[in-house]
Amino acid sequence: MKAQLLKAWDRLRSSFWFLPTLMALASAVLALITVALDEAVADEWLRGSGWFYSGGPEGAGVVLGTIAGSMITIAGVVFSLTLVALSLASSQFGPRLLRNVMRDTSNQITLGTFIATFLYCLLVLRTVKQGDDPFVPHLSVTVGVLFAVASLGVLIYFIHHVAVAIQADDLITRVHRELLRGIDQIFPESMGHGLSPDATLKAELPANFDAEALPIPARGDGYVQIVDGDALIKLATEHDLVIRLENRPGQYVIKGVAVARVWPGGGVDEELQDRILATFALGDQRTSAQDVEHSVHQLVEIAVRALSPGINDPFTAMTCVDRLGSALHRLAQRDEPAAYRFDERGGLRVVTRGTTFTGMADAALNQIRQYGHQSAAVLIRMMETITVVVEVASRAADRATLRKHADMIARAGEEGLPEEEDRRSLKERYAKFHKALEGNGASN
Repeated sequence: MKAQLLKAWDRLRSSFWFLPTLMALASAVLALITVALDEAVADEWLRGSGWFYSGGPEGAGVVLGTIAGSMITIAGVVFSLTLVALSLASSQFGPRLLRNVMRDTSNQITLGTFIATFLYCLLVLRTVKQGDDPFVPHLSVTVGVLFAVASLGVLIYFIHHVAVAIQADDLITRVHRELLRGIDQIFPESMGHGLSPDATLKAELPANFDAEALPIPARGDGYVQIVDGDALIKLATEHDLVIRLENRPGQYVIKGVAVARVWPGGGVDEELQDRILATFALGDQRTSAQDVEHSVHQLVEIAVRALSPGINDPFTAMTCVDRLGSALHRLAQRDEPAAYRFDERGGLRVVTRGTTFTGMADAALNQIRQYGHQSAAVLIRMMETITVVVEVASRAADRATLRKHADMIARAGEEGLPEEEDRRSLKERYAKFHKALEGNGASN
């Protein structure tokens, strides 16, 4: 259930309608409150204070009507500008980045501000009465004017925000921040009682696990978006089970294919299978909720598109390499999450398929190297980046992974760079990498 709730919350955060709807509802409630205060407070006191609207019913109707009409017009302009920004982001950086733009809270608040102001003025306008028994909600009209002034400030900010948001550096920075948040969430352990990587090597599944484990097939197709690890640990402990996950967040699942295997499988009924499947949230697309590689792939997509002949923007690709190097530098100093998870008594309960440094490095570097093999600036920046990373890599496996990528980058330069001076510059960086690698290996 928790996984489904987290999935629903992530979808709401990525929608344009949720926050504006909440703001519109809040404005409707505020309109009822201010009108009630206008009815309860003496009209003479409000008009004589000097801080509130003091005109008659005709003037109040004109003010509220003008504000309401202008707000709905501006809301249409804001929506059009947002669509333009989405179109530019999709064509230049890739359609998978639209989710990041849609999750921008500033855009949602801007749209919600104008809609909320429009609805507030419309609801207050209907209470204005003329004739023998006139009623002018002086407080409510004043609040509407204040909303209009605030909306003007929001419009000015939005124009600036859109101009900044469509810049490559700003979008890359936002994806990079999301990547770092994902690393901080996953790389200390967050599911059950894990062991260090060395200790997990001693943990073993039951000898008859493969023969007696019951496969739990997926009920539909989609990407694994969220896995509720705490619920899995609780279920496994309650029923004395060992559960091995066959997929990790970000991987695609086909209907009927096992997403988990449960041992012993003899006591697992249909209800328990449903409870286990409820800890998995599948969706039509990958999200960054628990899939840290998704943000890596977004940065790689920006870099690969920048290296395409139609765009030919190596500087954007180099910026992506810098951000990816920052993430790998942080990963190299973190312990990888343990694959074996235990209950409070030390019993093995869940075996996961986690993200590793090697997998992250492959995802970050392979495609950029493949598409940038003819760009000396990109290859040199990649070599310089992994040189910085290898200086802090504490695990031998991580250093071996970085050496593998350094070798591939060097070979790509030899084959793809026609200019001898470019190849010489890359060889110099390659030599510096090996010097850093040997120095780190000696200190560890």
